[in-house]
Amino acid sequence: MNKISIRHLRYFEALAQQRHFGRAAAVSAVSQPALSLQMKELEEILGAQLIERSTRTIRLTPLGEAFAERTRDILRSVDELENLARASTGILSGPLRIGVIPTVAPYFLPKIIQALSTHYPQLDPRPREAVTQKLVADLNAGRLDVAIMALPVSEPSLAEHPLFAEEFVLVRPAADKGKPVPNPETLGTMRLLLLEEGHCFRDQALSFCKLSAAAPRDLMEGSSLSTLVQMVQAGIGVTLIPQMALAIETGRAEVSVARLPTPRPSRTIGLVWRKTNPLGQQFTGLISLLQAVGGTADADIEPTSATSKREKCQS
Repeated sequence: MNKISIRHLRYFEALAQQRHFGRAAAVSAVSQPALSLQMKELEEILGAQLIERSTRTIRLTPLGEAFAERTRDILRSVDELENLARASTGILSGPLRIGVIPTVAPYFLPKIIQALSTHYPQLDPRPREAVTQKLVADLNAGRLDVAIMALPVSEPSLAEHPLFAEEFVLVRPAADKGKPVPNPETLGTMRLLLLEEGHCFRDQALSFCKLSAAAPRDLMEGSSLSTLVQMVQAGIGVTLIPQMALAIETGRAEVSVARLPTPRPSRTIGLVWRKTNPLGQQFTGLISLLQAVGGTADADIEPTSATSKREKCQS
């Protein structure tokens, strides 16, 4: 009689996550018929149905949902056994699954990969971009080893270590260059362009402008910082972006950039991993390397002489 294998569990976990045979096969690097065959074999071994199949999507049965939760626990433990062996060498090597939030990935990730390749030639970085909520879930489920995101995360199961802090700057139409920099209250009455829901940077900007999470009437949304800056160039409104994004995003748009009066809004970017990961000590060794490459590029930022008492944006 066949027994449940790690392969069965990995394929089932991919299917439970993707809820689609084609996408699950793609992330598992197998053909769709091969994955489907493995799932049928798993159900035959168990003598019970895990998956409700339809032409386009799949659903898990109640047993399938419970099975998926236990599967995640088992695979996380298996991965940590492998990491335990890797940790015994004292050198980071092999695959490293790195999650990065979208407002950091385009600007910091290339530097990270280059630095890791230089200092850890036996390492195989596997980056993935996702919003904070998804990264936290993937860390806890063992689908990621480490993640770079805004702190604090405040998850008891995760260790978080700050890398660097950076300011938010105001981006407005080129015609506004030289005009007084608005204070938070004034900024909150303007047509403010923000990232869509799910991005932590959106919440930070709303906090600075003293706006509630419920979008005001004149608030407009974009899917990326690049989109927001292009909308500013078109004269639709103003936006806030992190300083690390300036060189790339404002270098290809006719806009003006102003530094806000002190105390300026900022965020702290950090490295996060599961406390139970045996590679934790090696991850700690990454901190100084990432800090060394985490500086922000200089940009043409208007100085401001205005000062006002202001609440610092919390990360």
